[in-house]
Amino acid sequence: MYEVLMYDGGVYKVNELYELVEDVGGFVLQKTQIQVQITVTMAIPEEERPVIEAKTRELGGKIVHVPLAGTEIAVVAPTLGRHHMPHPTCDIAEQLRRLGAITVVMGLARGKGRRTSQINADEKAIIEEYDAAVFVLGNFKDCILEHKVHLFEDIQIPVVAAIGPQLDSLPNCEAVVCGIGRKVERMRREEEIRQLDMISEAMEKVIQVKRRELEEDPLFVHPAEVKERISELEVVQRSLRPAPVVLHLDGLRVKIPYREWKEQLSAVDVYGRRLGDIATLSDSRLGGSTLIKIMTRAEVDYHDAQREKGKR
Repeated sequence: MYEVLMYDGGVYKVNELYELVEDVGGFVLQKTQIQVQITVTMAIPEEERPVIEAKTRELGGKIVHVPLAGTEIAVVAPTLGRHHMPHPTCDIAEQLRRLGAITVVMGLARGKGRRTSQINADEKAIIEEYDAAVFVLGNFKDCILEHKVHLFEDIQIPVVAAIGPQLDSLPNCEAVVCGIGRKVERMRREEEIRQLDMISEAMEKVIQVKRRELEEDPLFVHPAEVKERISELEVVQRSLRPAPVVLHLDGLRVKIPYREWKEQLSAVDVYGRRLGDIATLSDSRLGGSTLIKIMTRAEVDYHDAQREKGKR
């Protein structure tokens, strides 16, 4: 399996790092240079990490732990209006970004109110496009237990709930972090920063569980390998959208229209095979994006056997 790391250091001789990453069978995912400093996000085989760390020390840089790299996470609030005080929602999203995740903040259309709060099918489908979700709820225990838990009861991805009252657990979610709720200002105090750390730790555990599940039935190729091929397409290189190719645990989000480019994406060569033969491509509910779900090795072998059977 591949591990995603981030190098933080100077630009001097950084090309040697790029060459080493390529030599060990890894990929450079992203480069961000500010004057003479650079951060490089890379995916490498797990067993090659000591080699990369040695080169990093030689270059005078450091490896930054980014446990959520290669994921896209939705941070969901009942609304983003003043009624629900969106300050914690933004702080949580920023905390997860610092650990490597791509985050999207989302407010529900009809999420406010006790008895009137609801989530529609389109909103659920959008949330389920992500690897995991954080639901940021309020301060009232009875409101959460009796009315708000239904917001994520049918969500098919891991959910972490951030709430105000002290509760040991909630139904329909993988983890609960208490003591947050509504706040009228940013989370800057020491105890509030500890709460943000608790959310990131809970999300890290959730993502690790999902990664272990994928290892039991591994993907045919790692999403980083597909990203390297897709990034060579001219339409992707010309895209002005931030992060035009986003890694997921089991695939990618490519920010180009599905209907216009699905044939070209399906024809991308990945180790001698068409991407359309080893992955499922679909239109994103957000519009203007294409979702790619990579098949497992077992699924690819099954489809190959079915094609061979059909030729006989």
